[in-house]
Amino acid sequence: MKIVLEDILNGKQCIALGGHVRPDGDCIGSCMGLYNYLKENHAGLTVDVYLETIPDAYTMIQGTADAKQQVPEDKTYDLFICLDCGDAERLGFSRPLFESAKETLCIDHHISNDSFADTNYIVPDASSTSELVYTLLDREKISKAVAEALYMGIAHDTGVFQYSCTSPETMEIAADLMRRGINGPEIIDKTYYEKTYIQNQILGRALLESMLILDKRCIVSVVRQKEMEFFQAVPADLEGIVSQLRQTKGVEVAMFLHETAPQQFKVSLRSKGNVDVSAVAKYFGGGGHVRAAGVTMKGSSHDVINNITGRLIHQLDPKEAGKEA
Repeated sequence: MKIVLEDILNGKQCIALGGHVRPDGDCIGSCMGLYNYLKENHAGLTVDVYLETIPDAYTMIQGTADAKQQVPEDKTYDLFICLDCGDAERLGFSRPLFESAKETLCIDHHISNDSFADTNYIVPDASSTSELVYTLLDREKISKAVAEALYMGIAHDTGVFQYSCTSPETMEIAADLMRRGINGPEIIDKTYYEKTYIQNQILGRALLESMLILDKRCIVSVVRQKEMEFFQAVPADLEGIVSQLRQTKGVEVAMFLHETAPQQFKVSLRSKGNVDVSAVAKYFGGGGHVRAAGVTMKGSSHDVINNITGRLIHQLDPKEAGKEA
């Protein structure tokens, strides 16, 4: 259900914004787009934004330096707005602020979102949370800084306008944002395509060690903690690897495992066609979108891969899945 932002803001004095752990382009874009808009157009409001450390590539977006990484003591907000977050647990360190807030609002496009806030604006068919934020703003008050943030978010979650979630409305919104004087190609190049030397090294390693399974319809790669240490890489350096794996010819699903602790892996899933990876992720306690989802699982890498592929078979080859049952 569409909401009216001004009605929700009415009577509020202090507001917090928060996004999911390991923030990506859409999370940062939607948070900073709304943050800049509120700062520019609601002088009487105190607005704070809480995000984990923002990767350097995104610091070209105005306001990112204001993001807080620690929760203040004895702080209660009139309103907490969580963006691009499928459930409260995904808020990470800022979750206590969400739970203590007098009122909560969730703006999101994850199909797995169960409407956990007091007010929810959830549109699974939207390209991105940044697109949803745009629909809530007064068009006449969207500045260049706001446009840059939202454009970045939309570009990232659409794979630079290539994914099936890119609708005609998405392109129209992107065009309107470009008319605000932003440099679209530079935003895409600096935040989406440009990689550091370390990022290229770890990407190369992931591609070199990848495997084709399920009759070459699924590609899998694993990066372990010891490899992260060898390359001196951080989790943010892994962004984009699963999307690159997905580009492999003939592959319908890409699976990328990143070891976050001994016997614990963050699994990223991407699909090209008919496979709903959000259903697979949700089965194991994760979530996401039809074509992009994730989950954290415990066990050896072989255990995790076997469990995930066991669910993928239900969609890739329902007849074979029926035989196993």
